Amino acid sequence: MAKKVNKTDKQFANVEESLTKAGLFVERNQKRLLIGLGSIIAIIAIYISILNFYIAPRENQASSEMHLAEFYFMNNDFDKALNGDSISGSNGFVYISENFGSTDAGNLSNYYSGICQINLGEYENAISSLNDFDTDDEILYSLKTGLIGDANFELGNMEEALDFYTDAATDYVNDFTTPYFMMKQAMLHETNNDYAKSLEIYKTIKSDYFSSREGQNIEHYISRASNN
Repeated sequence: MAKKVNKTDKQFANVEESLTKAGLFVERNQKRLLIGLGSIIAIIAIYISILNFYIAPRENQASSEMHLAEFYFMNNDFDKALNGDSISGSNGFVYISENFGSTDAGNLSNYYSGICQINLGEYENAISSLNDFDTDDEILYSLKTGLIGDANFELGNMEEALDFYTDAATDYVNDFTTPYFMMKQAMLHETNNDYAKSLEIYKTIKSDYFSSREGQNIEHYISRASNN
């Protein structure tokens, strides 16, 4: 009569065999494995060194550079905010974005630069600066897109402006930027004497975003578009 083999014993035997093979592999390839492990540790050490001795100080320097530029920006002195001021020692957003572009402050300076350039009539430069600004924040992304629309509008690129306003309103639907850029779409249609399209947008704002700032005064715009 054949001896009955316990299934559990057989499973343990298989596991033991696998562990033995793994142990032999480590023993035979110990040098290569240690070299590989050492390389990983070295890479981590280099990354930490770069973070501590290069990236972090540059972030701090860029943030420090921004303080005066932001002060001028908040006071609507867009030229000094953008280009700096030798008297105060401010270098301006353009300098920060060009010299600290890999930092968060350098990236944000592109956004500030675009707004300053629009206010100074430098519309082509504004489009370039805003395109260089990268963000995962949906509200900021919508505002960036709409600002590119503003720059195109000022350049007389009406179709491009309308496309950007449409994207700004629909890429991230919310009660703040959506009705704001819908209004810009409608106003652009009015500029082109297309009152039917503007009226349609105004009515959508009334029905869907009545509690927004744009919605509070929408009856005036509906009446104006209806009478043209």
